[in-house]
Parts: sequence; structure tokens; C-alpha cells
Amino acid sequence: MTRDMVLSQIVERYGKKEAESYDPYMNTRTFTAWLKLGYRVKKGEKALRSVTFIEKKDEQGNVVERIKRTVFLFYYKQVELIKK
Repeated sequence: MTRDMVLSQIVERYGKKEAESYDPYMNTRTFTAWLKLGYRVKKGEKALRSVTFIEKKDEQGNVVERIKRTVFLFYYKQVELIKK
């Protein structure tokens, strides 16, 4: 579900051809993850929205609740290398 959500936003912004190179594990990351890799988000770029679920577990490790959270991601075309 979340992969399709981001993919549809990439198609809308960059077209179907660009969407073929979408890899959720390699070229779409959070703001903080891009910073750790030495990149910054270009000025004026808007985040792609996605959803993730956080699981709360009891003492035995059983999932007792799943909490839905919005995640803001940036595609590799939205970032630039930080010059040193």
C-alpha cells in the first residue's frame, strides 16, 4: 500500500518513465536519512507522503496495537549533494 502511494506521487510529478526507476529502498528516503548520507533537500521541494505502522507489544512480545503514522519522504531528484 505505501509503495503504491509513493509510486503514484512520483508518476504525478515526474512521469511514468521516471517511475520505472523507483526503488523504495535505494532512492526514496526521509529528510534525516538523506542528511546522514551527505545530501540536502533542494529548496522548495515538497515531500512525498507515505504511511507506516508502528507496533506496540506487550511484555511477551505480542502485538497489541498498530499505530498508523504519516512518513514524509524525498525522491533522489529532490536532493543535492552537500558541498564541503
